[in-house]
Amino acid sequence: MLNINYPKIDKKSYNDIELSLEEPLTKINLRGKKKDFFAKVGKILSIILPIESNTSSSNEKFTAMWLSPDEWMIYSKDNNQNIIFDELYNEISKLNHGSITNVSDQWVCINLKGKNIYEMLSTACPFDFTKFKANKNSTTQTLVNHIDVIIHHKEENNLNLFVRRSFSEHLWLWLNDSAKFI
Repeated sequence: MLNINYPKIDKKSYNDIELSLEEPLTKINLRGKKKDFFAKVGKILSIILPIESNTSSSNEKFTAMWLSPDEWMIYSKDNNQNIIFDELYNEISKLNHGSITNVSDQWVCINLKGKNIYEMLSTACPFDFTKFKANKNSTTQTLVNHIDVIIHHKEENNLNLFVRRSFSEHLWLWLNDSAKFI
């Protein structure tokens, strides 16, 4: 992982909305279709990748989010990211079972908590959160204030929002401004 500085994101609370940086997280992009790919990922991470669209699965260490029929993002607070990445890379990419990419430095994770988070996001997001907020472990890729994001519904009124690093400060400022008026 690069020696990077995280964006200036301090924990904030407004009108039953709490915003905070959920870092550092290990984030690994997985791509594959082969039976060996699924077997190796399951063995290394002790997790079954979700195959239903817009869902996730998790264990004590890892969360796997479905992104497309042959793509997932794994995230974890595990500090052994290089060991995990190397093991996945050696068992999957090197053996041509799929593709493994460390995207830890590409995505920033912002945690949103509170009863008003869906109301706030709906002001600048075309996605309908009606079914989403009722289903724990659901995921979606959408736009918030014209910025590409991945949203993971962790628990009731608790989301992880993944945004590309280059847009993270802009989105953080928008979230703070919007939360003040909800």
